[in-house]
Amino acid sequence: MLALVAAVIALAVAAGIAWGSQAMLREQGAVSVRASILDAAQQCCAIEGSYPSSLTYLEEHYGLVVNRDEYAITYESYAANVPPAVRVVPR
Repeated sequence: MLALVAAVIALAVAAGIAWGSQAMLREQGAVSVRASILDAAQQCCAIEGSYPSSLTYLEEHYGLVVNRDEYAITYESYAANVPPAVRVVPR
């Protein structure tokens, strides 16, 4: 009986660790996606002289590929000379 309880506890701990690791990987992925978006926006500004007004522009002209199924992305451009505000959240 004691072995069964220990096995159940061990499985619960292992499942919790796996879930926590997966959540951490998704958060790190969101940070990486945000950095890629900002890098592409900065590259656009260096080449064209202004920041792009939309994320779609970066996808069409700078080859940016974003997995919108995995991440919710907010891209707000205020002015051509101000870097965009970018927020990436795992779904």
